[in-house]
Amino acid sequence: MSDTQVTGWVGWGWFAGILLIIAGAIDLIYGFIAIFQPGSSYFVVTDSQLVVFDVQGWGWWHVIFGAVLILVGIALFSGATWARVVAIVLAAFNGLSQLMVLPLQPWWSIIVITLDILVIYALTVHGRELKAARV
Repeated sequence: MSDTQVTGWVGWGWFAGILLIIAGAIDLIYGFIAIFQPGSSYFVVTDSQLVVFDVQGWGWWHVIFGAVLILVGIALFSGATWARVVAIVLAAFNGLSQLMVLPLQPWWSIIVITLDILVIYALTVHGRELKAARV
């Protein structure tokens, strides 16, 4: 029997797992669309350069990353420590990336950064409750 008391914060851990699974599924869909679409390159012409972007490479990256997100989300429900660490790192990177689009979408960025902070708090301070709640 575990001595960890389960509080309402365990719901934020489950929320993080659900978000990871949804984000992973969306990444898988985007990745498969990029892989199976006709035409494998995207070109952008600017005043001084030509940028060539390999769409299939981008698609494979999203398929792999989406599968990892889904696995981490599922593992988070079991209370696995490695899944909590990976989820915290992903939430931190997402929060930092929102700082780049803050001038473009201030309200959305503030909402997402707030959710990232809540998820990081829930997983760092109350993360052990996920394993205790499973028992």
